[in-house]
Amino acid sequence: MKTHPVRVKETIIVGRFSIPYRIYENKGPQFICVNGVQQSMAMWQTLVARFSDRYRMVLFDFPNQGKAKILFGSSEVTLDEQVEILAAVMDKTGLNKDATICAASWGGVIAVALASRYPSRVKRLVLASLGTKPNKKMVETIKEGSNLAMQDRDKMAHVLIRSFGETLPQRIKQNIVNQFRAMKEENVQSFYDHGLLVISSKSLGDIVNLKNIKAKTILLNGENDTIIDLDDVKFLASQIPNCKLMIIKGVGHFLHMESDKVLDIYEEILRS
Repeated sequence: MKTHPVRVKETIIVGRFSIPYRIYENKGPQFICVNGVQQSMAMWQTLVARFSDRYRMVLFDFPNQGKAKILFGSSEVTLDEQVEILAAVMDKTGLNKDATICAASWGGVIAVALASRYPSRVKRLVLASLGTKPNKKMVETIKEGSNLAMQDRDKMAHVLIRSFGETLPQRIKQNIVNQFRAMKEENVQSFYDHGLLVISSKSLGDIVNLKNIKAKTILLNGENDTIIDLDDVKFLASQIPNCKLMIIKGVGHFLHMESDKVLDIYEEILRS
């Protein structure tokens, strides 16, 4: 019989940010989920449904996501600030050194940065859809999006869906459209700025000391991912000391949001 975990809903102040977080309390193994850009805790709903009765799960939003707030200062949130937010949430929620970090896309950049800076804090990384640099398709998508007027919300959403979200279920595609329609102007600007930062940044290995990562690392990559090149993911796997690469058939960039079968892979990893 499936139990219903107690859900804790709280907020933590980290520097100039107000960060909402959720804990699904359970006596089982612990893991924390790290969102991708312009995604919120909602992106992990299927993992919550599958695992929260057996695992202690922690979810949270970064600034410019969900109900997180920038209390003062610049709307730009640096990688260093994002790493410290992740560390602060882990401290506040009592995640021990045996915890796993599950991250997606840009969330993976934050996760490897934390694991490199604080190697003793993380036992395992599960990183979905992470490469070392933007490929040609990603650069084209970001440039196309940045040329759109701030008011063209539907067009922005459809550019992203056409570029790397075609295999998403229709309801999630509509959720993306609705999300862009509802976004505040400062969040749209932040999304633009992040895209331009990505295509102008150095390779991941130039900003994070990958060799310093001690955690067991699993890279998950969809075989149909249009914005992460397979050769680049293989190269990334070779740069992290204790790393395994798994190519998931039949899915693209959004992995578990595209197919429930990806949850079976998370199940296998979390149980190992």
